[in-house]
Amino acid sequence: MPTNFTVVPVEDVEDSSNTGAAAEESKPISLGKIFKEEKNVDNSQESHSDDEKRESSPFINSDNDTEHIYEGKNMALFEEEMDSAPMVSSLLNKLANYTNLSQGVLEHEEAEDGVRRVAVMVPQMGTFIGVYLPCMQNILGVILFLRLTWIVGTAGILGSFAIVSMCCICTLLTAISMSAIATNGVVPAGGSYYMISRSLGPEFGGAVGLCLYLGTTFAGSLYILGTIEILLTYIVPTDTVSDGDDKKLNYMRIYGTCCLVLMALVVFVGVKYVNKLALVFLSCVVLSIMATYAGVIKTLIEPPGFSVCLLGNRSLKNDIFDSCTKMETVNNNTIPTNLWRAFCENEYPNATCDEYFSLNNLTEIRAIPGLLSGVIKDNLWGNYGPANMVIEKEDLSSVPVEEPVKYPQNYVFSDITTYFTLLVGIYFPSVTGIMAGSNRSGDLRDAQRSIPIGTIMAILTTSFIYISFVVLFGACIEGVVLRDKFGDSVKKNPIIGVLAWPSPWVIVIGSFFSCCGAALQSLTAAPRLLQAIAHDGIVPFLHVFGHGKANGEPTWALLLSVGICEIGILIASLDDVAPILSTFFLMCYLFVNLACAVQTLLCTPNWRPRFKFYHWTLSFLGMSLCLSLMFISSWYYAIIAIVIAGCIYKYIEYKGAVKEWGDGIRGLSLNAARYALIRLEEAPLHTKNWRPQLLVLCKLDSDLAVKHPRLLSLTTQLKAGKGLTIVSSVLQGTYMARKKDAHTGEKSLKAAMVAEKTKGFSHVVVSSNLRDGFSILIQSAGLGGMKHNAVLMAWPAGWKQAQDSSARQNFIETVRETTEAHQALLVAKNIDHFPSNQERLKEGTIDVWWIVHDGGLLMLLPFLLSQHKVWRKCKMRIFTVAQMDDNSIQMKKDLQMFVYQLRLDAVVEVVEMHDSDISAFTYEKTLMMEQRSQILKQMQLSRTEKEREIQSITDVSRGSTKRKKRSGIEASPFSIQSIPEDEAQLIHDRNTASHATMADKDAGATSDRVHMTWTKDKLVNERNKQREGTAVKDMFNMKPEWENLNQSNVRRMHTAVKLNEVVVKKSHNSELVLLNMPGPPKNKKGDENYMEFLDVLMEGLDRVLLVRGGGREVITIYS
Repeated sequence: MPTNFTVVPVEDVEDSSNTGAAAEESKPISLGKIFKEEKNVDNSQESHSDDEKRESSPFINSDNDTEHIYEGKNMALFEEEMDSAPMVSSLLNKLANYTNLSQGVLEHEEAEDGVRRVAVMVPQMGTFIGVYLPCMQNILGVILFLRLTWIVGTAGILGSFAIVSMCCICTLLTAISMSAIATNGVVPAGGSYYMISRSLGPEFGGAVGLCLYLGTTFAGSLYILGTIEILLTYIVPTDTVSDGDDKKLNYMRIYGTCCLVLMALVVFVGVKYVNKLALVFLSCVVLSIMATYAGVIKTLIEPPGFSVCLLGNRSLKNDIFDSCTKMETVNNNTIPTNLWRAFCENEYPNATCDEYFSLNNLTEIRAIPGLLSGVIKDNLWGNYGPANMVIEKEDLSSVPVEEPVKYPQNYVFSDITTYFTLLVGIYFPSVTGIMAGSNRSGDLRDAQRSIPIGTIMAILTTSFIYISFVVLFGACIEGVVLRDKFGDSVKKNPIIGVLAWPSPWVIVIGSFFSCCGAALQSLTAAPRLLQAIAHDGIVPFLHVFGHGKANGEPTWALLLSVGICEIGILIASLDDVAPILSTFFLMCYLFVNLACAVQTLLCTPNWRPRFKFYHWTLSFLGMSLCLSLMFISSWYYAIIAIVIAGCIYKYIEYKGAVKEWGDGIRGLSLNAARYALIRLEEAPLHTKNWRPQLLVLCKLDSDLAVKHPRLLSLTTQLKAGKGLTIVSSVLQGTYMARKKDAHTGEKSLKAAMVAEKTKGFSHVVVSSNLRDGFSILIQSAGLGGMKHNAVLMAWPAGWKQAQDSSARQNFIETVRETTEAHQALLVAKNIDHFPSNQERLKEGTIDVWWIVHDGGLLMLLPFLLSQHKVWRKCKMRIFTVAQMDDNSIQMKKDLQMFVYQLRLDAVVEVVEMHDSDISAFTYEKTLMMEQRSQILKQMQLSRTEKEREIQSITDVSRGSTKRKKRSGIEASPFSIQSIPEDEAQLIHDRNTASHATMADKDAGATSDRVHMTWTKDKLVNERNKQREGTAVKDMFNMKPEWENLNQSNVRRMHTAVKLNEVVVKKSHNSELVLLNMPGPPKNKKGDENYMEFLDVLMEGLDRVLLVRGGGREVITIYS
């Protein structure tokens, strides 16, 4: 594969004058120099300035672009894009030099040696060494040597075959799913955790990763307990250990703790020694298995000499006697044996002995009858029983006795109650370890080829070993010997050791070193797995465990692993620790299958595994089998593991996992969202399902920060995290110029939403003007069935003081557009005075002034607010207005019944508003309003038109002056030139205002401009008219009489004043007032008055929420 691409420019034949330059340019150059990576790529200021330079430079040839000089001309068309889109040759060069490093782990051996070596570019481990042998070593272990014979004796050949088959099929299906995931791209070292987290997302990845870590840690406990059991039972057996169960457990705890500390020191001092001893430990396992097969073959020739002594049909411990007889003859003298002394009070023949000993005979049978003995028929079926039950041979007769066992120390007992599900939990750890190959993916020459082949072959090999051992054990070994867990009936030898050839010590030594190696590897792998999770940063409280020694050794993670491992050792029972280990590993395998199934069903474009022999049904079958085995092995451990994983999942979700790994759960969520959106559009929303889906129009200040954060507080209190919330804002300008401001504003919105605990979406629109931006949001915000049905905004408090009328016009047009779109509108006055989410209103009322029916939104909003803890203690009051012709008493009864049927707790009150004369205050308010309207109309005259009019005046005056000069007539003192420019502007404005009413009557008129012919007399009259009378009378040509006012405005102002008086009287102490919002006038020339009416209506009230319904019923009395 070429790593450098040589560019040879093509010379321009026509340009013969530049042949020298062309020859100079024809030197080949390496693109590796051109596309050299900068060291400080994260310097945002430099990149920002570079972007600005690139934007300001010409397209191809730029004199200002001195940073990149390309000698070749072949790729000149793309030279400005090289930083973001490098040449293919450069990309391939980087890919060729890619190396898989262990996730979150440095090269420990390099640091320990004190020599820093360059990372190996191409790993040299193949399928056999890198995957097959590690998987074999991890799968074959302690359960095979210490418990498999006991499982076969207890469950029978058929039951054991079912257990082994279920577990092996489970791991095989998991390996198929794992192979598909592992071959779908490069998998850095990190193994199953990496695959699950990158396939199912940080929440599932963190939860399952920690479960896998706990399983690996408890695996260390299991192997250490197995090591100590081999040591105390078979290597250095002592009477002290056998005196009682309590003493044995205490010795297991003491020796296990010492072994744990020793192994932790080994791991802490040097990991490379553990890795180098791995081959030795694997050799012990292989030799032990070969010795077992050799022993089976030897039984065909000559069975082993081990025998079992039975008293009646009860199995005896033969470490207390040498011969299986009651009396023996020595020198023609009959003397009692050690067995006699064990059951009788003294050595004499007439001694009082145990009744069962006296009534039953002793029988000595072979412990290993051999393959041809036919014992397989006796071992086909299971033999379950309670704890402390004497192990008996069922087909051998005996004389029963009624008294309990008198000398229990002489018999072989079952130590625990046995049943099928218990055996599943104990056996399953023997098939774990299938992830060993994927954990070494960073060291493989071709991971995508080696992982599937090596893992599946290892599972098939070990499955054959386990199934063959189940059959061979049942066909060669006597049933009472198989059920003897610790080999008490065969002189304290492991049962599989009795079968092995040439000596039981092969099995003892091999299993001992195998357990030691497995424990060391567990203590090595678990801290690194925890370190990888900590480095990912998805679980904040694990951050401290990402640190370690200078060479990258996870010291703190090792200490935590030792502590958890000690918990398993304190349990001191291999049979009790095994189900814990099984549960955590089964959960891990379950999510591996789930990840493969999800990715397969989603059919994402990136899902292209090289391993083709998979199907989503196999993954679901494996997932179901894992879940079933979890509850079969131990239902309470399964529940505990699920609760732990669920808590970790919710914790990561609560803390907000910011990692984006392109996981399948996100794709699944997108598919589910698409399906739900399509379903939502199939039928209209029912009234019972209606809730406010809010579009919140926020305003950003000059620093692009949210100007009214309490608007988001109100949103949170109103929504409580339910339904749709879209928080949006509009920036004025073009998107190309304000792209960065839009991103900054969106970040500000998201930060404010997090601070106010508002759950929803944020969006910033850049538009040429604010009005168009609001219109775009109202029309297009949301998607499909998830569109907003209500708009929430703040009241434009400074609209009167504003120099221009844009704020007023934007507000009124927003009201019109929401009404036209059949969307509800909520306008909050004094939004900064609203309570924050941290406040708690101790008492108070929420007053609803129900003037007109708006679909019940006024009733629904107080109920939604009262669900939040801020407003929970506030009472709801409903006021309605009765006219003279209404029966207020009947209205109150009807309203109370209506509120009762709505299931609302509210106090109802009917307020009577009698017809009264219009007060002088109302006329004064109306007069001030109309005067303000005229002033606003004058201010609407465009600056361009003013300049044109002034220019026309100037042109006329210049022409008149020239004519007077030519005729010799002296200019009048009232000539045009003597009129100042501002006075001419005033005259133009006044005349324009006087004709404004006539212009507004024409709906198609687009300009208020008035064409006037200016003469000397008219100008003089205008100046004299300006100097006479008061400015207000002359400017608006109004009479002081109130009768000349617009009577429609007077009536509306009267309604606003009277209603405001009633509302202030009743609700001046309330925490919140909800009012029906009257609609804007259909004729746009009354827009200025509309704002005045609303201002008067809310005058004297602190917190007001104007509500305008969307034209549909939103609350119902029906269930």
